[in-house]
Amino acid sequence: MYLNCHTGFSFKYGTLPVEDLFEEAIRCGVHKLVMTEINNTASYIEMLRLCQERSPRRGPKTATGKRTHALEIVVGVEFRNGNDLLYIAIAKNNAGFEEITRFLSRYNREAKPFPERAPDFDNVFIIYPFQKVAPEQLRGHEYIGVRKHELNQFAVYAAYAGYESKFVVLHPVTFANKTDYNIHRLLRAINDNTLLSKFPKHLLAHEEEIMMPEEVLGYAFKRYPEVVKNTEGLLARCHLDFTLKEDKNKKHVYGSPEEDWRILETETWKGFALRYGHYSKPEELEELTERVNRELRIIRHKNFCSYYLVTYRLIVFAKQKGYDFVGRGSGANSVVAYCLGITNVDPIDLNLYFERFLNEERTSPPDFDIDFAWDNRDDIYRYIFDTYGTDHVCLLGTHTTYKYRSILRELGKVFGLPKEEIDALVEEPQHFKSRDQITELIFKYASYIVKKGLPANISIHAGGVLITEKPIYAYTATELPPKGYPVSHFEMHNAEDLGIYKFDILSQRGLGHLKETVKHVKRNRGIDVDIHRFHVFKEDEKVKDLLRNSKAMGCFYVESPAMRMLLEKLRCSDYLTLVAASSIIRPGVASSGMMRAYIERFHLTQNGGTYESIHPKMDELMAETYGVMVYQEDVIKVAHHFAGLTLTEADVLRRGMSGKYRSREEFQRVRERFFENCRERGYAQHVTDRVWFEIESFSGYSFAKGHSASYAVESYQSLYLKAHYPLEFMVGVINNFGGFYRTEFYFHEARMNGAEIEAPCVNRSEYLTTIYDTSIFIGFVHLKSLESKIAKEIPEERLRGGEYKSLDNFLRRIALGLEQIRILIRLGSFRFTGKSKQRLLWEAMLYFGNVKQRNKTTVDLFDTEPKDYPLPVLQRNSLEDAFDEIELLGFPLCNPFLLVASPERGDTLARDLKNKKNKQVHIVGYVVTTKDASTMKTQQSMFFGTFFDERGEVFDTVHFPDSARKFPFRGRGFYSIKGKVTEDFGVYAVEVAWMDKLPIVNKRAEEFMRESFVTEGNSYSRTS
Repeated sequence: MYLNCHTGFSFKYGTLPVEDLFEEAIRCGVHKLVMTEINNTASYIEMLRLCQERSPRRGPKTATGKRTHALEIVVGVEFRNGNDLLYIAIAKNNAGFEEITRFLSRYNREAKPFPERAPDFDNVFIIYPFQKVAPEQLRGHEYIGVRKHELNQFAVYAAYAGYESKFVVLHPVTFANKTDYNIHRLLRAINDNTLLSKFPKHLLAHEEEIMMPEEVLGYAFKRYPEVVKNTEGLLARCHLDFTLKEDKNKKHVYGSPEEDWRILETETWKGFALRYGHYSKPEELEELTERVNRELRIIRHKNFCSYYLVTYRLIVFAKQKGYDFVGRGSGANSVVAYCLGITNVDPIDLNLYFERFLNEERTSPPDFDIDFAWDNRDDIYRYIFDTYGTDHVCLLGTHTTYKYRSILRELGKVFGLPKEEIDALVEEPQHFKSRDQITELIFKYASYIVKKGLPANISIHAGGVLITEKPIYAYTATELPPKGYPVSHFEMHNAEDLGIYKFDILSQRGLGHLKETVKHVKRNRGIDVDIHRFHVFKEDEKVKDLLRNSKAMGCFYVESPAMRMLLEKLRCSDYLTLVAASSIIRPGVASSGMMRAYIERFHLTQNGGTYESIHPKMDELMAETYGVMVYQEDVIKVAHHFAGLTLTEADVLRRGMSGKYRSREEFQRVRERFFENCRERGYAQHVTDRVWFEIESFSGYSFAKGHSASYAVESYQSLYLKAHYPLEFMVGVINNFGGFYRTEFYFHEARMNGAEIEAPCVNRSEYLTTIYDTSIFIGFVHLKSLESKIAKEIPEERLRGGEYKSLDNFLRRIALGLEQIRILIRLGSFRFTGKSKQRLLWEAMLYFGNVKQRNKTTVDLFDTEPKDYPLPVLQRNSLEDAFDEIELLGFPLCNPFLLVASPERGDTLARDLKNKKNKQVHIVGYVVTTKDASTMKTQQSMFFGTFFDERGEVFDTVHFPDSARKFPFRGRGFYSIKGKVTEDFGVYAVEVAWMDKLPIVNKRAEEFMRESFVTEGNSYSRTS
């Protein structure tokens, strides 16, 4: 009799995780219920999975001969406009479910309120709240729901007579207990951004909205047996048929399965001739041919043909458009994918593990992750939607859950705390947990909400695209977020459970900066660079030097401080080491101690030594990585060959490394089998425990080897461009607005490589940053307060009408206000005039004082300059330029150390650290980036820091818990640091014992007035 059940997917309303609703239904002996989330369909797949996996098949047979489960679900939607409940729609069958999802999706797409009356559905029941609609107005499929607490009103409801068949029991389920009810109240206040004390009680769910045994609920309606009978009859007429794990993807791409197979086979062998045509030995070709035939056989047998062809077709389109891409994922282990051009990693050359992506036991297709430049991905999306139709394609959704800090902040608001108290509560929770009754409640309910894992809203998966054979509405309603493409209500694991497998179409800045660099090299140097000569790049000595010495700022995936130090520790100068490094830097491998073990074993073997092995079998399986588990496929190798699990079970372990999947019974069964098999094979318990620990430590953060190899190829492309064209390369990185560091430090890196960094100039700068020989002119896009329209118009008008001759000429050609022109003048954008900034500001004010309104540009018949009026000598502190730059760009163009108020510079520079191992040093640095971390055993907070010194050279710091607590970072700026120099495999850092932030100068201080900023022995200079 439960026609209206909510879970936490009724966002900021329901309080029950899906599993809790399932457990409540089993506890209460409920055999059938209706899932009706508010304005979405996000939860039903997880409930279907639980029903099929956990409840025994003991119900009656359906018309199709299937025996039902102890709990069966029907799906509907509770439609609301804001807080106003309109009606509940319940699908009679799959056709009705599609009617509901299409209706919901259309209103989401058009961002319109739902109509007060439901449409005239064919296969849907509609239930209106009591007294919302008169019984005589109801259509044949419509009913009125009566709640338990409305029975007194219902008893005197005159309209009941003659319409007995139109009333049903409406007992919503929203929570399980009093605590849940309080959580519901808090979520409603958060949703409406109002104080809990001011939230109207009539807009809350009723306190009785909990599940109870059906006989108890029926007893409450004992005076109205017709209403109970109507409810049971309605439920009995509803049945949905969703077979989980059954393939629901696009069945064929080129008209029929036979034509798909013909094209796949033909294109694979064409690619084989191109990729492996250089193989001359018959035995090698025979082995390769056998491998390709084996892959093709499995692809056809498993019906993965269309999955490959959708990806292949996409790649053909991208190549036609000239879009660079990187193909990766487990599919990168496939020779067929390599032959089709989906990936550029040779699985044979790298000895990639075949069973990672394809084996006879696998039921799901391999993953293909295709990266495109960030500014090409929308066109790729358009192509997919146009090719397969908007009814069959959507982006994959994901669910954002509440995080502890964010929910503390939200609860602080609804309890009425002032902002300062909320900030303190979030930043230092340990000091406020027990301050008073209010803070105790905030922390109590924050813990409840986070522990429940309640979702806050639907978001978009990083790149997942779903392409289905049936219309997508057969499985989900869709949202229409700002991107403008429909997004599914369910997430990745639900999609896989249902039998829909995503294509990952991702964007990254790395490909963009490659494209941008090539363009600038062509324009600035007249050289056409082919960045696809990977085999040449692998042997390039300049590239090897950058890797070995970790000079890789701006280079894809190898620029972070952690990666930079890892490469230096490994003395990395070859492709295979970089491939391994790309994976062991991931959090799971690194935090488990396996990264440390890999480095130690690398150095031991390089010096002819040996290491203590966990077990000989582990060394045999991972000989290339010194017995250390580094890649995702290592989980499969170890589970299958070490523990004797089937390949299917091994893949369950691999997938189970993600937290959500790990909680499933399927994963727990395989875990038990792992330990049982290891006991049967006679492994010592400590060996089994250690191997399991290494498997567990992957925690969803590991890479497949092919994935790492794909990343490493792109890293080599970046490294080659930086090694040979460093200035153009840094411009490419800057213009793609992405990377590990702030834009300031990419300009700094360009300067360290010999560039002269110029402030924006109206006659030289473009919208984006550009380069002329060795001079880099900052683009107008970087001016914080300059309107985007003006930033684009300046270079466009210059292209149309020639260079600007003066400030007056500029003002007559570009429509802008006084505040906007002041920004340009303060940054020196008119320095070509030879006039001081003060004089130009006077001229601008005179100009605008004489013009009543400036809303369009004018073209004069005679281009005459205004009369030049004499002005008094105007004084200006030279450092004001630097502070103007900080205000308008976010960083100064001079040596930033000139802004330090203290002459203190310590006794050591970055270059000296290698000569002061284990010695105490005093060094001053400008902070580049920091990283929060925690100690392994005690989970205490600590930090890592990266700085550059007065000469612009980088050094690193380690802040252990005591130091981190006593001397915390206090934002951007300059720090005086004292500590001991440590060395780890040739990498030097300062272990901080004391640190203090240094003040900067007053920008009007007379003692810092200088005509130019030049420091002896320093690479910085002011050249404007």
